[in-house]
Amino acid sequence: MVEQMSFFPKKIGLDRTRQRYQPNLVSLMTLCANNYLLFVKILADKQQAGEVREFCIGDSLAYKVTIVEVTRYTSLITFEQQIWQNTDLHVAPPFSDLLKPSMRIRLYHDACAAEVISSQGIKQVKPRYDYPNINMHQEDEKQQINQFLNEWLHLCLCLGHVNIELPS
Repeated sequence: MVEQMSFFPKKIGLDRTRQRYQPNLVSLMTLCANNYLLFVKILADKQQAGEVREFCIGDSLAYKVTIVEVTRYTSLITFEQQIWQNTDLHVAPPFSDLLKPSMRIRLYHDACAAEVISSQGIKQVKPRYDYPNINMHQEDEKQQINQFLNEWLHLCLCLGHVNIELPS
């Protein structure tokens, strides 16, 4: 039996007294480093602000990676899921944004890490949330969002198709 790799720390036992959640920094930094390496593959020759890379998956799903800002040690990226206009999927406006998730990611070139800094209306993703909270964020929301980014990146690399202009 092959165990699937996970960046989530293993829970060893159930304790009746609830302890305050402590982020696993090693696990989070490993995940961010892995995401950075995947972004290097995805962006390839794209390095300037305003450049875009689009991935098509199937007939109705696309992902768009946009470089928003580039500084000496960091880059700011947006990563959005899009539904192609030519599909038969019609969703009422209040729910249409739920089918188009997006994230803002900061790439730290000196540390070789990619961290989700905002996602789906969360302006700044905190390392830990008290639970329960008014927005019902999970205690390990930051870990989960970065894991979701990892899955998106793997999906684009494994199943995505990119139109690339060849030099003449």
